Amino acid sequence: MLKYIFVSGGVISGVGKGITVASIALILKSSGYKVTPIKFENYLNIDAGTINPIEHGDPFLCEDGTEADMDIGSYEKFLDEQMSKENFVTMGQIYKEVIYRERRFEYEGEDVEAIPYITNEIIKRINIASGKKKTDIVIIELGGTAGEYQNVLYYEASRILRLKLPKDVIHIHVSYVPTPPHLGEPKTKPTQLSVRTLNSLGIQPDIIIARSEKHIDKRRRDRFALFCNMHWNEIISSPNLKTIYEVPLNFIKQNLHKIIQKKLSLKYKKPHLKNWKLLIKNINLKKPKKIVIGIVGKYFGTGQYQLKDSYTALFDAIDHASYFNKIEVQTKWIDAEEIEKKGTSIIKNIDGMIVPIGWGLRGAEGMIQAAGFARDNKMPYLGLCYGMQLAVVSFARDILRLEDANTEENDKKTKNHVIHLIPMQKKFISRRAYGGTMRLGAWEAKLKTNTIAYEIYSKYHAFINKKRLIISERHRHRYEFNDKYTKLFEANGLIISARSILENLVEIIELPKKKHPFYFGIQGHPEYKSRPMNPHPVFIEFIKSCVINKHKYLI
Repeated sequence: MLKYIFVSGGVISGVGKGITVASIALILKSSGYKVTPIKFENYLNIDAGTINPIEHGDPFLCEDGTEADMDIGSYEKFLDEQMSKENFVTMGQIYKEVIYRERRFEYEGEDVEAIPYITNEIIKRINIASGKKKTDIVIIELGGTAGEYQNVLYYEASRILRLKLPKDVIHIHVSYVPTPPHLGEPKTKPTQLSVRTLNSLGIQPDIIIARSEKHIDKRRRDRFALFCNMHWNEIISSPNLKTIYEVPLNFIKQNLHKIIQKKLSLKYKKPHLKNWKLLIKNINLKKPKKIVIGIVGKYFGTGQYQLKDSYTALFDAIDHASYFNKIEVQTKWIDAEEIEKKGTSIIKNIDGMIVPIGWGLRGAEGMIQAAGFARDNKMPYLGLCYGMQLAVVSFARDILRLEDANTEENDKKTKNHVIHLIPMQKKFISRRAYGGTMRLGAWEAKLKTNTIAYEIYSKYHAFINKKRLIISERHRHRYEFNDKYTKLFEANGLIISARSILENLVEIIELPKKKHPFYFGIQGHPEYKSRPMNPHPVFIEFIKSCVINKHKYLI
């Protein structure tokens, strides 16, 4: 019998539901169960592809092209499994499907209402995902926090499913426990009120994950038990830790796996996380060397604050490669718009540069200047998607002397579109079709021998077909290198080291090692495939180059 675990959030958004779900999934998987996590989002967007990354963080790109919430990335990294469209559901998808069915007369004249039709569709999506993955346990992460009107139908679906299958459904509530500085003690009242909200929806949580700055003590657990109608040992402390990868081990120490298995009437199975413990040991090792990597981006600001969520996959990939290399890596955020205002003089005290994903004109000229600075000063450079395209623009302007060179995305009138729209993408743009119309998901490419790209993928056995020199990376873009300029670029020293199997599109550009220690641009997104115990080789070698060439460039 399939088992269901619903996970909701309380008090604040961003409380850590995604990491909690990923951790629980890892623990149960390591115990021998087949587990599938699903994220249910509140918004009416069909996917996360058209959402401003400052608003909702970096969309995570799946192998099948699904543009999902970044929690899906946490699932992949903890489970070391590929997620797909079945693991990500939005309220927009739910409403769209129900309305389509009504239009096709599949409800046979019934007046279609939120309950039971929307809730039935939610439950159906859960069962489709679990069936496709042949799952023992499905873990359903409910977006938002308890008390929001947008997600009430998800909670209603949870209540209905538990009513039908009381021994097969449990509810875990992840809630924030603040410690106001002027009081100096954790306050449980916000979570008590959050649980009251759940109770008003007909849901009694089985377990509370208490997120806080420090460990929750026995007194606070007793207060939770008294006012939330629970036992004290069903309150699991989830304090801030050195790394998110310690969370599963923290849960095991508090016997969360035993509590879950008992509540779901499962035979007890002990989790085996030997390799995971070695990962934590490696993360916590004292690192003998340190480097600083500059991230030249445009999505750091939100009002008067800065956030990392816009580049979550990138920061994770850097961390994974740093663990592997046993190097301490510090990132320095450099606003591309500030480079436009003040010039490259603000690029200081870094050992390497990454120009990541981006869209549109804002900050683009700053990124182009940064790419040129790294090229001229022999600074290790990694351009990801937009960073690859703008490195091409910089090379065209500075080396090819095409002063008006640009990407068609930012300047439609220039004569030299070294990055342009291919015909199919022009059709989409003419129809204002943006969502899901890019080159998305895994695309295969063939590498050229005797290149940095070939050296990297060979060294770490990252070919999907070594005999044919084929690799695969995830993509999320619609502008491409303009092949009209290929001979001119190659004649002036730029190497095209990979092309796609389909359509022969440029995938990787680089400079030869005799001219530059590491100048590498990739149209795909290797950051989305990086895992803590299997970091992506491009990031491994980039960090190594930063160490080798530390302080060798001009500032």
